[in-house]
Amino acid sequence: MNVTGIRNLQINEAVLKAHVIVPENITNASSGKIDLNVAPVLVKRTRVRVKAWHLDPKAFCTTLHAALKSTVTGYVMQLQQHGKLIETLQWNWAKTPVDGSIGWTPQVVMHVASLSKMITAIAMTKALDTKGISYDASIAPYLPAYWAKGPNIGSVTFRQLMTHTSGFTSGGADFLSVKAQVAAGVPLVKPAQYENSNFSILRVLLPVVHGDVAASTNFPLLNDQLWDSVTISSYQSFVITNIFTPTGSTGTLTHGVGYALAYNSPATGPGWNSGDTSSISGAAGWHFSVANLLKIMGSFRRGNTIFTPAHAQQMLDNMFGIDWKLPRAGDGAFSYSKNGLWHKGAQTEQGVAMYLPEDMELVVFVNSPINATQSFLETVVLNAYNANIK
Repeated sequence: MNVTGIRNLQINEAVLKAHVIVPENITNASSGKIDLNVAPVLVKRTRVRVKAWHLDPKAFCTTLHAALKSTVTGYVMQLQQHGKLIETLQWNWAKTPVDGSIGWTPQVVMHVASLSKMITAIAMTKALDTKGISYDASIAPYLPAYWAKGPNIGSVTFRQLMTHTSGFTSGGADFLSVKAQVAAGVPLVKPAQYENSNFSILRVLLPVVHGDVAASTNFPLLNDQLWDSVTISSYQSFVITNIFTPTGSTGTLTHGVGYALAYNSPATGPGWNSGDTSSISGAAGWHFSVANLLKIMGSFRRGNTIFTPAHAQQMLDNMFGIDWKLPRAGDGAFSYSKNGLWHKGAQTEQGVAMYLPEDMELVVFVNSPINATQSFLETVVLNAYNANIK
């Protein structure tokens, strides 16, 4: 089927008509949200010295393992420096015996939820750079023309979407939800508020910026299905071409047979398969192993495969697709961190990805809550890190 305004993408009319914009596995699940105005509470260090501070990797691993091992169904962690793996921890079940007995290793894949926002920010920055479009340009000309645009949408920029400062304050991450939020508009004075919709809108915008879809594309009766299906396909293709291929990594939006399941803690009964999450791609959706995500992060930061190291550092300092830029206790060197959380009731999959001082990157996956109080993984990891700077 040919549709005016779409290039390089094959459209199957039967598949398009069958496309479900909000599948059941998405309606029964939810994402974690954070308050961007309240940084994680960290262990304080009062001792000051002139000598440089350094992480003790072995002591960090001991502290982190002690904090997690008796409180989660399972976890895996890898730490690399200068692109070389220096530490690995793996403990207990990615899939418990009732689900087939798969133990955690760095090669086991899990849905990484909002860690996907790092990928979307890299992809969007790449597309904008390629087309010579400013990060501070209005998103309005690149939104689907048939969408209603509410108050002040013309003042929303790509930078604001990538930093949760757009003014969007409520709603889901699927196509229909973000369409409704654009129609509702935003306040002129925009609060900093974490919203998945920012990155779902980026998924819709990226194919228009890249040139796969014209903003004027219109297909009577099936416009929503067309735009949702085509932008998912284009977004996925762009990420594969511009991020996975140059870094030698892989990722999927679907859930494979051997992937980790989500459990409560302690695990009781079968785990939860969060399923195909492509309908919320951009904000969440990607499935990675720790090893593959760490490969992407290292290549992005220093590999010259996606950006120059200087450009990558600029992205981190701009906080595109990350949650926090935090000074390290002791010497003030910055760490950059991103949290991901997806759950159905107490059954939880969560992860943390960090760009650390001393040219280190860290990834931790956990497939349950942390103890009955459901401690915030990002704080647990950062406290273990800061406690072992010597």
